[in-house]
Amino acid sequence: MIDFALDRIIDSPPQALRGKKIGVVCHAASINHEYKHIIDLLFQHNEYVLAAIFGPQHGVHGETQDNMVEWEGAIHPKLSIPVYSLYGTVRKPTKMMLQGLDALIFDIQDVGARPYTYIWTLKLCMEACAQQGIPLWVLDRPNPIGMIPCDGPMLNERFFSFVGGANIPLCHRLTMGEMATIIKQTYVTDCELNVVWMDGWWRNSLWSQTGLPWVMPSPNMPTLDTALVYPGQVLLEATNLSEARGTTRPFELCGAPYIPIESVLESLKDANLSGCMFRNHGFIPTFHKWHGCFCNGFQIHVTDPSLFHPVETTAAILNAVISTAPDEFEWKQPPYEYEHEKMPIDILSGDTSFRTSIENGVPSQELRKNWLSQYGEYNELFKSVAHYPEERG
Repeated sequence: MIDFALDRIIDSPPQALRGKKIGVVCHAASINHEYKHIIDLLFQHNEYVLAAIFGPQHGVHGETQDNMVEWEGAIHPKLSIPVYSLYGTVRKPTKMMLQGLDALIFDIQDVGARPYTYIWTLKLCMEACAQQGIPLWVLDRPNPIGMIPCDGPMLNERFFSFVGGANIPLCHRLTMGEMATIIKQTYVTDCELNVVWMDGWWRNSLWSQTGLPWVMPSPNMPTLDTALVYPGQVLLEATNLSEARGTTRPFELCGAPYIPIESVLESLKDANLSGCMFRNHGFIPTFHKWHGCFCNGFQIHVTDPSLFHPVETTAAILNAVISTAPDEFEWKQPPYEYEHEKMPIDILSGDTSFRTSIENGVPSQELRKNWLSQYGEYNELFKSVAHYPEERG
């Protein structure tokens, strides 16, 4: 059984945290193997003094549904301590928020995709803690799609934003603790970082092998199946294709009223994609893009995660849609996630090259070959921070 970091600090509190005033950055998925939430565990523990709670995008309990739905903090009704929002007026903890704290604990479940904003909340917390001289403790959690190979373009530093703040691929295979190590080495060197590692986790695995239940880390991440396709399908947020927000299968489903579904599916068959199948499945979103309209669409079924390339797959989807409905397809214009000038597809993908390649009809397999050729430096960085073995010990 995997020994999770949260269980480890509850069972054996680090000497440096005993009796200290603690702030915790957490969300709905911040639970231990007994389904107990970190807020309750810390508050009830006689070795910790829980003094403040911080929540990322979607809130402490996953209550805010969509992107760009901000929320503000309050006083916790039961614990009478402040709850601060890191997705509202500010996204980085302020000096006032951190005042009086001896340490900040970060316990957030990531999903293994660069645009998922929790990594960049971590980076901002590291910056804030470094500025205020407060140690940061990251409680590591599994990358739920660690089995999926790295995929997608690298992020150009000129396109850093709240959906990407490090030179890594879209699908990166790192855990949050390993990501924190990279951020400290490369971007926030003066952060006093402490990572509490897991014991017994191996990278070539899926969440279903952890022994923990799947708790939605965000409202549109309902299942592991969603997480498998998300590193590619998140790019649809930057288009007028529905990524199926407003359905019970976001990101797995996609479509739009204007696409000729049979032609699109035939084109996808010709793309020779590995590890997945496509099935015709229309839908009517109850909110978001094309809400109330019937969308000609399909569902992605991942048949072998070890062979599945999520970003290559989405590139093939975009190629198929543009080739069959060129006059109707559109890229969304800014603003998007606090970026008001650059195209949403450019900050999501990594720079302008993905968009221009798709517009020019470059085959998805050719795109993936190009991405792989860019991974040399990242592969070395990955090896230097990789804390866990590839295979089960």
